[in-house]
Amino acid sequence: MTAAVVGIVGAGAVGQTLATSLVAAALPGRLLVVSRQPDQVRALAADLQDLAHASSSRTQVEAGGADDLHGCDAVVIALRTAFKNTAERDIRRGGAAANTPALGSLARELRGFGGTVIVVTNPVDLMARRFAEMSGCTRVFGIGSNLDSARYRLLLARYARVSPDVVRGHVIGEHGDRAVVCVSTTTVDSRPVTVRMRTVVEDLQRRPALIRDGIGRTRSGPAGAVLSTLRKALGLVDGVEELSVPYGDVWLGTPVHFTGGQGVARLPHLTSTEQRRLDAAARSLRDAYTRLPTHTERIAP
Repeated sequence: MTAAVVGIVGAGAVGQTLATSLVAAALPGRLLVVSRQPDQVRALAADLQDLAHASSSRTQVEAGGADDLHGCDAVVIALRTAFKNTAERDIRRGGAAANTPALGSLARELRGFGGTVIVVTNPVDLMARRFAEMSGCTRVFGIGSNLDSARYRLLLARYARVSPDVVRGHVIGEHGDRAVVCVSTTTVDSRPVTVRMRTVVEDLQRRPALIRDGIGRTRSGPAGAVLSTLRKALGLVDGVEELSVPYGDVWLGTPVHFTGGQGVARLPHLTSTEQRRLDAAARSLRDAYTRLPTHTERIAP
């Protein structure tokens, strides 16, 4: 499906990095870039067109508006409203009040969209649920636990001194302070883990701050997670991605098994402790969702 059409909403740090990754990988046949700032989106489209030509990528890049997204096979939402995040805990929830109105406006514009929607905007578990409920779209996935899981497998592989390809393990729940590391079902080369897991988990928890302190914002990791998910959601490859999907009356990270572009959410076996942590994350997300703003704003010209 190399002729797929993918739209990206948001031309900030993550949107730019994601768009660059898609063009370099030549994943979509056509890439549509949408933003609330016309000058920014035209400039980004021009820069990406230069990249496509210089790297012999087949991807055609265009600037567009929200109405044009209905012609896409997949839409990635990476919008971010300007705000100052002063939160010391639940940092990823810091943008909830600022991002919700713009995301709600986009959801209304995309009502009836039948393609895949991937939400990157934080707090991703809350934003994915809000978008799905307001838009009525049925193929909505939130990125978050996907990146957490990739980091987890990478760090564990380093401690175990093996290739990350032989590590199997998931991070589920909320993308943030209440992420649940599924230690009980993690394996290295099909065998139980023998390294000190507390050290791995502590490194995993420190990694976001390490990136933020050094470069200001996570960019490349989310872009890689989206790229991997798009390949599966568009039916290019089969596999598993940890994505935010419905869990009872909330949305949180769950392994989604893709076959031919169709995903089925399926939790791994959890110990009683892991289940309690997952349920605690669900309760917290349920409470946080009730406090989201209800108004919307204009997202695109």
